[in-house]
Amino acid sequence: MSFRPTAAFFDLDKTIIAKSSTLAFSKPFQAGGLISRRAVLRSTYAQFMYLVGGADHDQMEKMRQFMSQLTAGWDVATVREIVAETLHNIVDPLVYDEAVSLIEEHHLAGRDVVIVSTSGIEVVAPIGAMLGADHVVATRLEVVDGKYTGEIEYYAYAEEKANAIRALAEERGYDLENSFAYSDSVTDVHMLEAVGHAHAVNPDRELRRIAAARGWPVLVFVKPVALRSRVPFPPGGPTLAALAVGGVVALGGVLWASSRKRRPGA
Repeated sequence: MSFRPTAAFFDLDKTIIAKSSTLAFSKPFQAGGLISRRAVLRSTYAQFMYLVGGADHDQMEKMRQFMSQLTAGWDVATVREIVAETLHNIVDPLVYDEAVSLIEEHHLAGRDVVIVSTSGIEVVAPIGAMLGADHVVATRLEVVDGKYTGEIEYYAYAEEKANAIRALAEERGYDLENSFAYSDSVTDVHMLEAVGHAHAVNPDRELRRIAAARGWPVLVFVKPVALRSRVPFPPGGPTLAALAVGGVVALGGVLWASSRKRRPGA
């Protein structure tokens, strides 16, 4: 008798790490000449609003438009270089200890771990590698001649997250009814509904209400941990198979994923 493989699907921001992954890189992007001080301040404010109240559909849409415009003309290689150079210092202290333990438990149970994030691949894939994820799903910005055009090629948000999970399950043979999913946001209800074992993590008010109505467990993650003390870092170089990669993030203020050419007047 053969058994189909299962997986655990994790949102990233406020589920695995304690803030927006993209906004966490606003200062390194400013230091690298990608964004202005004004944009950094705007991202700090957006981060605060996101942490306090979450992000509904309208807020996400406004941020998507802002990030698309901001990143037009950025050099992809420069963005990746900045992320690689600053990743451990920026992200390492933000990872929830409880999330790392869950990832370890799912791996020990033989499940693949998949990060599904609206943030861009240039940020999500390296974080996934740090955490030992098997696959990532992330937003992708259009790239022409090594630079972002400002257009979004693939937007891993809301229902599209669920679509991506089902597509990956088709490709990898996952039994979704016996798979797990974790998220903090009501915008990820479709993602949570795609599996048999949904969990709300540090949920916003609306997701908490839905979780209570549907009997989904509610988890509270409160303990950021230095990742270096929990998991060995993988060897350098790409270690992930990325199902949608790319570029913009959707949560908040200044994006992470683009590069060097600063827009006039920024």
